[in-house]
Amino acid sequence: MSGSSERHGAHGRPLSLRERWEAYKHSPFLPATVLVLIVAAAAGLFAGSYTYAMAKPTPHRIPAALVTQPEVARGEAFVAGMEKALDASLELHDYPDVADARRALDEQKVFAIVRASDGGVALDVAGASGVSVAELLGKAGIEVGDATGVEVTVRDVKPLQRGDPRGLALFYISLAAVIMGFLGAIQLSVHAHGLNPAERIAFTVAYALLGGFAIAAAVDWWLGAVDLPFVQSWLILAFTMFTSGMVFTMFNTLMGRWAMIPTWGVMVLLGNPSSGGAVSWPLLPSALGHIGRWLPPGASVNAQHTAVYYQGHQFVFPYLVLAAWALVSCTVFWVWRHRHPGGRARTPEHAAAAT
Repeated sequence: MSGSSERHGAHGRPLSLRERWEAYKHSPFLPATVLVLIVAAAAGLFAGSYTYAMAKPTPHRIPAALVTQPEVARGEAFVAGMEKALDASLELHDYPDVADARRALDEQKVFAIVRASDGGVALDVAGASGVSVAELLGKAGIEVGDATGVEVTVRDVKPLQRGDPRGLALFYISLAAVIMGFLGAIQLSVHAHGLNPAERIAFTVAYALLGGFAIAAAVDWWLGAVDLPFVQSWLILAFTMFTSGMVFTMFNTLMGRWAMIPTWGVMVLLGNPSSGGAVSWPLLPSALGHIGRWLPPGASVNAQHTAVYYQGHQFVFPYLVLAAWALVSCTVFWVWRHRHPGGRARTPEHAAAAT
């Protein structure tokens, strides 16, 4: 009888379109349909964002050190040829001697050093600053040397570790920290939604510390792919996981069940391709190259890269970026925690005593 009423309305008449729409809106089929469309769009955007960033790396601005002493005249034709070959993207900075130029390379102010050598020109590149940039400069240098008749010696003065010849290990461990960071927050919201705000943050810290340790141990101790400065790398990964988890928690507080959309957009679609981990920032589309430094994935890659290859030349900027995202996320979550799905009511003391 009840089934007949649902099919034909309260008085045996067919449901109108408006009534059918109202029933559909309050059924599980509407969010399921929306999720189907979102997942399909996210898949296309995911592939498109990485392809856009990495399919055709093009130099936009590559800082390089030009040692003006001694005897730079022999290299004038080579420098002109390099600027032409790289479409004027080589940004030259004069340094009086090799020591100053090498210091600039260690501080990541430049990606290469052009200097005079016996009978020709020496081009010092830094694979650790980005293997894609080093390969581009090295290939262009050899071709320009052949075209101009200048003998060119290309040398990698800051090579990558043997277990990571393409320089992708640091990108992948940062990617793992980002994704597992917000996946952990999703699982807390689903399986431990009764946690109060302080408890939620505490458990996010806990899985971030353990997860960061597991990632660093797997890559260094187990696989031996990269020799990490273990404690520093572990804490960077943990900081990344915590920040990523709290970013999802912030959006979950503001948007409820649709929080995955902005989280995926900021952390994966935009953050990871622009991080400089797979393709160095000078070869990324210019907008991505600038944006990536201000997002958690880029900050994580930058901090990890400097910790592994440029000890003694640390930057505070990537840590400030991670801290700012974590602080804003925690603040939003704490201030609007009443909107956050979950939590549990506290039993008043007098009620507990009466019981």
